[in-house]
Amino acid sequence: MSRSAAKRRVRVGAARLRALALGLLALVTLAAATACATGTDQPRIVVTTNILGDITRQIVADEADVTVLMKPNADPHSFGLSAVQAAELERADLVIHNGLGLEENVLRHVDAARDSGVATFAVGDAVDPLTFRTGDGGGPEDAEGQPDPHFWTDPDRVRKATALIADQVIAHVDGVDDSAIRAQAERYEERLTDLTAWMEKSFERVPEDRRALVTNHHVFGYLAHRFGLRVIGAVIPSGTTLASPSSSDLRSLTEAMEEAGVRTVFADSSQPTRLAEVLRTELGGGVRVVKLHSESLTAEGGGADTYLRMMRANTTAMTDGLTAG
Repeated sequence: MSRSAAKRRVRVGAARLRALALGLLALVTLAAATACATGTDQPRIVVTTNILGDITRQIVADEADVTVLMKPNADPHSFGLSAVQAAELERADLVIHNGLGLEENVLRHVDAARDSGVATFAVGDAVDPLTFRTGDGGGPEDAEGQPDPHFWTDPDRVRKATALIADQVIAHVDGVDDSAIRAQAERYEERLTDLTAWMEKSFERVPEDRRALVTNHHVFGYLAHRFGLRVIGAVIPSGTTLASPSSSDLRSLTEAMEEAGVRTVFADSSQPTRLAEVLRTELGGGVRVVKLHSESLTAEGGGADTYLRMMRANTTAMTDGLTAG
């Protein structure tokens, strides 16, 4: 091979290497752009309960990745986390949780995330929480004076929470469009205002002498306070489903039900109704058990897969149950 031919071959080889390098650079650039477009580099928000998860997603939309830890139909008092889920908390830009003692098995993980520098927001603490109270059937004796974590049964407090969550997202989650967050929060607040008005009209149909509630545990204090109902008592006389009733608790409840003329018990659909069924025996039959979605959303298509659908389904079931006696 001549010297000139060898040089031409070297030049051709170098040109091919440069072309290959440019091609690889273009592929890397395209992959990075695709990753950004698909949201793999999005900021991360972790929410503990599925009710708050749905509300947060309405506010955030596609501005950030929202991970919800609690599965559909789970009990917020008893659900726990896997090691992977616990690690997600500490990698989040913002952790949103109910607080007020609701997520009893998750709080230590939230505390660990906060200690590691993650921004956390306890929604229940910020929406003017009510306290459990006794003497009028308004709460369990063992929780007298303690804050009631079930604020979401009052849509007005959820409307307040919506604005506060938007504030927290804007303050702690870099990269979101502040104006989009505000606009989405305002649209959701309007839907909550409509929900409140619809619930008011629905409960107005319930006669005054039928406005007494008995539930499987104390969960509807906020709803009762907002819409003028009376909480006679609960099968489990506590603010948590992890407690158990004694025979004297059941006796006191059945006496209160007989005195108030109440024959309907509202039980959460995620909990066994065995305790509510006991009342049928205690009262000699004739007790209706109406299932509600009080503490957890259902899976998609389950009738309560969003907060708004859950509240409408519950209101319809409650008003029907109360007016039927």
